[in-house]
Amino acid sequence: MSKLMLCRVGLSPALLLIFWGFIGWVPNAIALPNNPTINSFEVSHAETHQEKNVGKSVKPLSTKPKLAAPTNLNQPKIEFTTVPPLNQVLPVNQPVALIMQAVDQHGKPLKNVKIRSAIYTPPKTPWFTTDFPIVEGTQLLDLEAIALNGKLQVQQVLPIRGNYQLIVDVQPLDGKAFQTTRQIIQFSVPENPVKYRNFAILAVILLGVGLGGGWVIGKRQIVQPGEIAPQQVRLLLSGGILVAIASLLVVNISAELAESHQHHHQTTHNQAKNQPSLPLNVQWLGDDSTHVGQLAVMGVQLTDPKTGIAVKDVDLKIKATQMEHDQTVFVYQGLSDVNGKLIWQQQFFDGASHQVEVEVSPKRSAINKFQPFTFSKEIEVEGIAPPLMSRLISLGYFTAILVVGLLLGLWLRGDRILVSLQPVDK
Repeated sequence: MSKLMLCRVGLSPALLLIFWGFIGWVPNAIALPNNPTINSFEVSHAETHQEKNVGKSVKPLSTKPKLAAPTNLNQPKIEFTTVPPLNQVLPVNQPVALIMQAVDQHGKPLKNVKIRSAIYTPPKTPWFTTDFPIVEGTQLLDLEAIALNGKLQVQQVLPIRGNYQLIVDVQPLDGKAFQTTRQIIQFSVPENPVKYRNFAILAVILLGVGLGGGWVIGKRQIVQPGEIAPQQVRLLLSGGILVAIASLLVVNISAELAESHQHHHQTTHNQAKNQPSLPLNVQWLGDDSTHVGQLAVMGVQLTDPKTGIAVKDVDLKIKATQMEHDQTVFVYQGLSDVNGKLIWQQQFFDGASHQVEVEVSPKRSAINKFQPFTFSKEIEVEGIAPPLMSRLISLGYFTAILVVGLLLGLWLRGDRILVSLQPVDK
């Protein structure tokens, strides 16, 4: 009976396509970044008591937040702002200042707090993918820092369009001033209008090529003896092959030149990285290499060169730069903790080498002054090719546009493809 009903309803290809799109949408709708009840924020963060390069062997913190404060204490909230405003933010552009200010119930800034923030990228969009499909539905940043004035500010390049999720945990340094709390903030980044313009130009070109091909093919033509296709069709196919070969040559030559420039830039950087003796010992606690789509551990520890004692409450300014295009992707300025450390986790969305610079300077109120200096570390980032399904979907869109142009050309020509296979009478 059920088979008979299905036959009567008639599942058309359009209904099947809508059903398939719905099945693909459901997992994305419940993906990690858009689920406010997740606890992975605690799991993903690295402990801050590492003593050497830990690589990928990072121990997670406890999955339960510290809620030891009495419930009768004030519960703070986070005031979130961006510079520039979100309606002026574009993907893969200049770093966006994400400002998180912890305030009490009366709106007054809190003092001596510890703020932990995690940024999650928009979920996967298989039918309309972004420029970095591997980055979709991943974690972009995980940072825990001391905020004496209750404010945490990071500058981060947002790589793709869509709805981001920012999870912020706030707790007092003494554990008694206010109640530990969590706030989930969502914000959206629009697509760059240039992408729409470029897509429109490419669509018009493909439509024009299809229209011209349909106009040529739709003409009544005669196949000469020994020919497999009319002369106009053969010329059209030959021109298409030449264009494809030229495009492949341009892409490959551009890639080789970019790789050569990158190696030269890396060599120059390695030669210039040698620095004289520094007033403080700086030990790198993070990864040396990573790949796109994965959080990399970044961290430094400062110690006194004479006594080996950790130097705390030192001003640190972190800047991560994509070396190939000399683009700043992340900036943070804060303090080292009681162990002289600052550790965070960060994802590099571009598969190119990055340089992490740490500017170290004493606080204004510090008793022991020293000359400010800069420590740098180069991180190798491995790029990952887009998923095959995403590429096939994009190819399907472009092929469909070309086919539409071809059919339109045949329709405008008004002739049927009438090919005579008989020899021409002389």
